[in-house]
Formats: sequence, C-alpha cells, structure tokens
Amino acid sequence: MEINLGKLAFDIDFHPSDNLVAAALITGDLHLYRYSPDSVPVRMLEVHAHTESCRAARFINGGRALLTGSPDCSILATDVETGSTIARLDNAHESAVNRLINLTESTVASGDDEGCIKVWDTRERSCCNSFNAHEDYISDMTFASDAMKLLATSGDGTLSVCNLRRNKVQAQSEFSEDELLSVVLMKNGRKVVCGSQTGIILLYSWGCFKDCSDRFTDLSSNSIDAMLKLDEDRIITGSENGIINLVGILPNRVIQPIAEHSEYPVECLAFSHDKKFLGSIAHDQMLKLWDLDNILQGSGNTQRNEAGAVDSDDDKMDLDDDPSKIGKGTERKNANNGHGGSTNFFADL
Repeated sequence: MEINLGKLAFDIDFHPSDNLVAAALITGDLHLYRYSPDSVPVRMLEVHAHTESCRAARFINGGRALLTGSPDCSILATDVETGSTIARLDNAHESAVNRLINLTESTVASGDDEGCIKVWDTRERSCCNSFNAHEDYISDMTFASDAMKLLATSGDGTLSVCNLRRNKVQAQSEFSEDELLSVVLMKNGRKVVCGSQTGIILLYSWGCFKDCSDRFTDLSSNSIDAMLKLDEDRIITGSENGIINLVGILPNRVIQPIAEHSEYPVECLAFSHDKKFLGSIAHDQMLKLWDLDNILQGSGNTQRNEAGAVDSDDDKMDLDDDPSKIGKGTERKNANNGHGGSTNFFADL
C-alpha cells in the first residue's frame, strides 16, 4: 500500500491497537490514516499542528492522543478522535524538538537539537527528568525498561545512557568517527546497536559503553537513518540509498535486501501494532506499508540464522543503579530557539 502525503514526512507512528498510522510533515501538519489490507487507506485527520515543521509524532494514552514535536520548540497533544488540541507546551525545550518516544504508559521522552533530553510524566503532569546529555542533536532514543535507563544517539557521534532513577547521565561513549543516527537494544538487552552516517553499525556491550565491542562495515557506505528490531538476532535498516535491509546481529551479516522504498533516503521505519505491516517514509513524499510476511519470505524466518553461530559474549543488562540531505543530519537543524521550559504540559491530558 502507498499513501501520497504530498509533502516530505519526518516521522511516522502506528496506533498501539488499531489500524491507524500518523505522519508528521515538513509543513507542520499532522496526518492520520486508517488502513486495511483490502482497501485504499483513508485520511481521517489533517491538523496544522505547528508553525514550523512537525519532526516527531507518537501515540500516547493508549492511542487516544497524539504527541508532536517541532523546531518551534513546542510539544502538542492532539485528540485522535476529534483532531482538537488537548494541550500545548510552547516552550518544551530551548531548541528544536527532534525526537519523541514512549517510555511507559505514563511517561514519554523528548530530545532536541542541542542534545537535551527531557522525560515527561503524564500522571504528575510535569517534566520529571532533564539531561544535558549531548553537544548536538538527538537523533534517536530507546528505553531499557528493566534497568530504567534511556539510551540516546546524537549528531555529536556519541551514545549516552541516562539513569532515570538517579536523574543523571550514567555513561557516555567516546566520540565515534561520524554521527550516530539510530539505536536499538538486542540480545535480550546485552547489546546496543547503533547505525551511523557512514553506514557502519557499531555494537556496544551493556555496561561497557565507553567504546564499541564490534563494528560491522559490510552493509553499505550509505547512512543508516532508521533501524527496527525484528527479533533478538535481526534488525531492519533503512538507508540513504532507499534500500531496506534485513541484517543479522552476532553473527553480523546482511541477510538480504527486503524492499526498495525509492531512490531517496529512508527517513523512518515503524511496525504496525500487530506487526503485519512495516511502514516506511522517504524523501519521495510517500508513506509505504509493506506486508511484512511477504517481504521476509526467503529470509529464513528463524531466530538463529547460521548453525552453530551464537553470541559468546555473556554481558548482562545491569539492573543496579551503580556504576548533504534533509534528514537527521545537520541540515535538519533549522529552527529558531525557544525560551525557557514549562513543566505543566500534561495538566489537561
């Protein structure tokens, strides 16, 4: 399935339990579509959410609301049923909001162009954590729920680990050779996998974040702008050349290309709530929904891809509190700075 968005999209997110997908557009608009395998997708909402581009979108509150973030420094909550504004925080960050992710049922995290990460608690209706973790834009984040630690990658070339219990940046990697653009947790939390601007995949062992334990250079020389974890052994990557690949991790290998979105860079990948569809957006202004079973045919749809090849690293997740394109690159940093940061955004949610 294909949806012509009409404008460049920066982010997509699927509803957690319904066949709905949201797209955040460069115009500041938020689109919501209903899809089904047997019919053409139908646009349900079109909301002009922000005065500048809409860079990030996430369903919250069980899918009843959509959060969006923008270079205008605001975060907006929109009602999914009516499209009406629930609440708006005009000065959520002091610079452009670049990334949003869900942490728990009642918390979300936002990252901006200056490397600041904030955690918002919808129950307490406030900003409960703030981390000046990086020197450049936050490109991606993921959450280790068991350890209550938030991992982020940045244009400054580092990976950070933020401890939510202690409200501090617990660890940070040394600078890599180029920007880190994407991050996922693999191997039951024992490995952190990062995609870079030069197409190299960096692997970090949990608890040993200073330097990467492995580098995988066989994918391509194109930047890895998006990564999704398919299972504990495989990821799906979206690259600057428009190719979507299935990649094995430990053993590291390109299993096969599974789709070609277009000749333009893939901006974002996401799974539908039932994992039947893979959504992709690129700089061709198209949102494509791929039947996941169809594109994975012939890939050896098993958890172990090579006989006898297993990860011998026995690192475990530490649960203690001790110890030149529009995209995620610098050209996307074109926003005016905001002023201050209010903390009562979620009062009406």
